[in-house]
Amino acid sequence: MDRKIRVLVAKAGLDGHDRGAKVVAAALRDAGMEVIYTGLRKTPEMIVEAALQEDVDAIGISLLSGAHMTIFPKVRQLMTEKGLTDVLLFGGGIIPQSDIDVLKKNGVGQLFTPGASTIEIVKYIRTWAGEHRRENELA
Repeated sequence: MDRKIRVLVAKAGLDGHDRGAKVVAAALRDAGMEVIYTGLRKTPEMIVEAALQEDVDAIGISLLSGAHMTIFPKVRQLMTEKGLTDVLLFGGGIIPQSDIDVLKKNGVGQLFTPGASTIEIVKYIRTWAGEHRRENELA
């Protein structure tokens, strides 16, 4: 029996707007994924530690505060240090395209901006998991 895709959804930093994160978490859950929502105001260290403890396939970070160029690189660095090189880091929020391009070049997956479809987000995670899940590497 295949294990469900496990996704950690996090709100990093001082950003207190979590409606989008909750909508995405509900959509992923409705699509049959296991979702762990960390709640508000988490540090990169807290996010990566939770991902380790929960053995997730993906980490999704919602940022509306403008701290994306600090938070995403820090989470990516901590993931590498902790051996989470096989875990997808993706996210969303108000992020300029020029910053999205830089973050993607530095190991961040897809970044969804306002108006993105939850169907698109579910499809992206399923496709990524189908290509990268640990079970596939063992087969």
